[in-house]
Amino acid sequence: MADKTMVAGAVDGGVRALLRVEGLALLGGAAALYWHSGGDWKMFAALFLVPDLSFAFYLGDPRIGAAAYNALHSTVGPLLLAAAGLALNQPLAVSVALIWFTHVGFDRALGYGLKYGRGFGFTHLGRIGRKSKES
Repeated sequence: MADKTMVAGAVDGGVRALLRVEGLALLGGAAALYWHSGGDWKMFAALFLVPDLSFAFYLGDPRIGAAAYNALHSTVGPLLLAAAGLALNQPLAVSVALIWFTHVGFDRALGYGLKYGRGFGFTHLGRIGRKSKES
């Protein structure tokens, strides 16, 4: 019988676990690189939760909220920022990108996946939140 908490298009089982471990690896790897580069830990603390400001877009519409959340919680943004920072010899950009990567990895390790437009609790890693247990 299918798991009632799953969303169409969401992963489960071993693949879900692997994606969460991958998030943990991203978190650890980016944090290690940040430490190795001599990054400022006060800046790290100040910026770590900045991507979560995208939650505010859920006040308007779930589809807009999902788009904003996904834009700040995929690896594309920090990858582009890191590449630009390296190409332009801008260490601050690379540091911000590493902080951003750690946030994305942290969220993935906790099971917060990219969002579908149906609402915040519908993710590529399955349902999250209180209602996920009721469905």
